Amino acid sequence: MTDERRAAALEHLMTVGRQHSMVTVMFHSAIAAKQGLNATEEKTLDVLQRRGPLTAKDLAEHTGLAPASVTGMLDRLQAKGFVRRVKHPTDKRRVLVELDETRLAELAVFFEEWARDIVRACEEFDAQELETVNRFLEVMTEAQSRATARLTG
Repeated sequence: MTDERRAAALEHLMTVGRQHSMVTVMFHSAIAAKQGLNATEEKTLDVLQRRGPLTAKDLAEHTGLAPASVTGMLDRLQAKGFVRRVKHPTDKRRVLVELDETRLAELAVFFEEWARDIVRACEEFDAQELETVNRFLEVMTEAQSRATARLTG
């Protein structure tokens, strides 16, 4: 690939990336609003679903949010019935935050059609192309996590 072609591809990537970021935020905001949540709350539920019960400190690390922000958010999520605080099984001084699976199931409905859309959209790509996209997204996720950590300090 020539330097000129690579530069053009990177410039296009920046444009497409911004568009994708915008529609992703809007999608999650719309889903969150259906359940009286904001996008940060909805994505925090996703972290808990993928990682299992976590402490507030762990959630702060995984989300990049300030600890005080996490505490307030957990208070709101608990009041809305999406999470509960429980004693840590081995360290009684610590508290874990766990999901209420019944409330989470209410959110899953909104993702089912989207998951089918993703599968359909990916039909045009072969395994090698999908592996490249996966690798790219993993690298970009790590880079964005570092950028978030710098911003939240």
